[in-house]
Amino acid sequence: MTSAAAVDLGKTGCRAVLYDSTDGAHYVNGVHEVPGAPGLAAAGGVTLARAAVLAAVRPLLERRPSPRPASVCVGAAGAAAAPDAARALARLLLDDLPTDEVAVTSDAVTAHAGALGGRTGVVLAIGTGSVAVGIGDDGSYARVGGWGPWLGDEGSGAWIGAAGLRAALRAHDGRGPDTALLAAAVERFGDPDLLPAALGRDGNPARTAASFAPDVAGAAEAGDAPARAVLADAATALAEAVLTAARRITRHAGHAGRDGHARHDGEPVAVAVTGGLTGLGEPLLAPLRAALAGSPYPLRPRPPLGDPLDGARLLALDAGAPHEPHVVRVRRTAPRPTVPVPPVNRPAVVEE
Repeated sequence: MTSAAAVDLGKTGCRAVLYDSTDGAHYVNGVHEVPGAPGLAAAGGVTLARAAVLAAVRPLLERRPSPRPASVCVGAAGAAAAPDAARALARLLLDDLPTDEVAVTSDAVTAHAGALGGRTGVVLAIGTGSVAVGIGDDGSYARVGGWGPWLGDEGSGAWIGAAGLRAALRAHDGRGPDTALLAAAVERFGDPDLLPAALGRDGNPARTAASFAPDVAGAAEAGDAPARAVLADAATALAEAVLTAARRITRHAGHAGRDGHARHDGEPVAVAVTGGLTGLGEPLLAPLRAALAGSPYPLRPRPPLGDPLDGARLLALDAGAPHEPHVVRVRRTAPRPTVPVPPVNRPAVVEE
């Protein structure tokens, strides 16, 4: 019996699954993926997010129209920075989909829930964007980064791609050192003089920039110095986000050491790294591990238990997880009509 639909809505892709209630790890009809959306905080973010979610979920429901999911949970990029947009998206999806409940939260929150199985610790989610989320034993919550491609997301796929393209253009101008990134940029985007237009051609510059991140990693692995410098800077920024989140969720349990850093006397903080950018492999992950090794807090690196889809499934079915204060949840208060009705007559919803 299908009991939940889980959606991971990022800026690059939107993935959806149906879960069988008899086995929470069982996907019904596999994962369906479509292009993502710029983020809920972006102009038109709700409209674009709604379209992406429906494009991902509806084909799964058509393949197995009954029984319908009891709940749908969406982890959406930009939800933390735009709670009103998250609420609006939840209300629209409740009208759109055959379910009695829709939950919307940040994709960083679903990544945390999936990676640590709903337990406490710090999760670094890196994809087109980047954010570190920490939840402490005392219920403390820390979100570090995730401010989007123009104000933050340091170390993310978009950040790495853009930094690599800047290095390529500096070489093209003669302002910077020669780099294999210039040839890679030409191969992927064409004439460097037209690169600004190429970044905006699909309406999602962050996603387009992030598509260059694997080229940066490849050049770094081949020994290109500018590419290696980009990834070293990315690793430093990502480690800073993790350590800041760890400090914020352990500050009440620690004391100051001689160097002024808080020292944590309890259990090591679990740390997991998740997201599509981990696919860059050692060119990024090796300097990231090195940057975390000097932490003033005892950290316990661990592989993620699950992905953001697993986290969305967990939050769809469990409103008692420590993540719940950061989830917008709306429920239907009347039976879903069998025929379309004008918007003014659609059933009301209430928030829980």
